[in-house]
Amino acid sequence: MIHSPAGSIAPATWQHIEWRRHVARAFSRSAHRYTRLARAQQAMGAALWSQLPPRADRVLDLGCGPGHWSRRLADRFGAKCQVVGLDVSLGMLESAAATHSDIRWLCGDAASLPLADSAVSLVFSNLALQWCPDLDAALAEVYRVLRPGGRALINTLGPGTLREVAHAWDAPTALLDFRSRQQHLASARRAGFARAYCEIATERFHYPDLAAVMASIKGVGAQTPRPAAHLTRTDLARAERRYETLRTSAGLPVSYFRLTLRLDKES
Repeated sequence: MIHSPAGSIAPATWQHIEWRRHVARAFSRSAHRYTRLARAQQAMGAALWSQLPPRADRVLDLGCGPGHWSRRLADRFGAKCQVVGLDVSLGMLESAAATHSDIRWLCGDAASLPLADSAVSLVFSNLALQWCPDLDAALAEVYRVLRPGGRALINTLGPGTLREVAHAWDAPTALLDFRSRQQHLASARRAGFARAYCEIATERFHYPDLAAVMASIKGVGAQTPRPAAHLTRTDLARAERRYETLRTSAGLPVSYFRLTLRLDKES
C-alpha cells in the first residue's frame, strides 16, 4: 500500500512546487523501464552497501524508485527491521508496491519528510539528493528523522557528471547544476551533523551509440538536453558527430562524479 499523508508537504515556493511536480512526472513516466535501464544507478549504489551499520531496526530508503534497494535493505536487516521506501513519484511507488508488498511505501518530498522526529536509525539514499532544489532543507530533514547515534548514507552527483552529454549537445541548459563536495559538507554541518564525510569517485559507463546513451538517462527520469519536440535531424546529427569524437574501444562514455556522504548523528 502507498501512503501519502495529508499535510506532509511543508510550505514551499511555487518554484519548488513546480520543480517537484516536474521531477515526479519525469520519474513516473520512466517507472516501467527504470530497472532495465538503471545499470549505472544500481552499480553506484554498491558504494553505500559496504558502509551499512551492522544492525538497524527502522530504515528510510529516501528516493526509493521502484524499490530495488528497499528490498535489499529489508533482506539485509531481517524481519525485525521495518523498511520505509519514500519517493516523490507515485508511478515509481506503484511499481515498487506491485513487487514488494511487505515494505511500507510513502509518497513525499525530501524537504518535508512525512516522518516523526528521531523515527529511523538509518537513512539510505542512492542518487536522489541531486534532484532536491533545496539541499539545506533536505539534509535538515534527514537529521531530524534520524535517531541519536543514527547514520545517513547518501550517494549523489557532483560537477562534471554527464560531461560527455554536455559536450555532445553543446552545453545543454537542461542538465542539472550539480553541487560540489564542499557544498554538501557545508550543508550537512548546517543541518547539525558534526561528523560528515564525503568520498568522491568517477564512475564511467559505456554505450554502443547516442540512442543508448540518451535512453539510459531518460530511463531514470533525467532530462534530455532539449525538449524532444524541438530537436531536428540536424541537431541529432550534430550531437552524434560530437559524441563520436569521444568514442573509446568500449563505446561511448558517460561519466558520473559520485559523491558518497556518510553522516553520523551524535548520540
